[in-house]
Amino acid sequence: MTWETRLLELYDDLEQQAEGLALRARDTDVADLGRAEYAQVDLASRLHASLGCAIGLSAAGGQVRGRLVRVGNGWCLLGAGVEETVVALPAVQSITGLGPRSDPEQVRPVVARLGLGSVLRALAEEGATVTVRDMAGAVRRGALAR
Repeated sequence: MTWETRLLELYDDLEQQAEGLALRARDTDVADLGRAEYAQVDLASRLHASLGCAIGLSAAGGQVRGRLVRVGNGWCLLGAGVEETVVALPAVQSITGLGPRSDPEQVRPVVARLGLGSVLRALAEEGATVTVRDMAGAVRRGALAR
């Protein structure tokens, strides 16, 4: 084997090592970009994609479990048997049971844009008896007037 052959084999080996390092760096970059994109998915998108799932919410006032029935602008509705619970999303500290998907705002129904005020007005019009739990955990029961 001549010195030229050994030198060419050395260059081939170095090129293969460099290519392997470049592939590893690319895989790391792709994984980082995937995590960065997933971090931009908001809670509402995850909730909309999880409609019908059994979830658990933890808020400052306590914990709620039930089937995710509806999601609106800043609120969600959980159903557990005959009892339904409206939860203001800013009060939520953690959620369990969400699916892995997300639904962007463009594919959500128009009623998903309704805010918490719309829900409260509908409950007041019905004259329904409601239980309100504030973020400190205090509970009040009655009918909404305004």
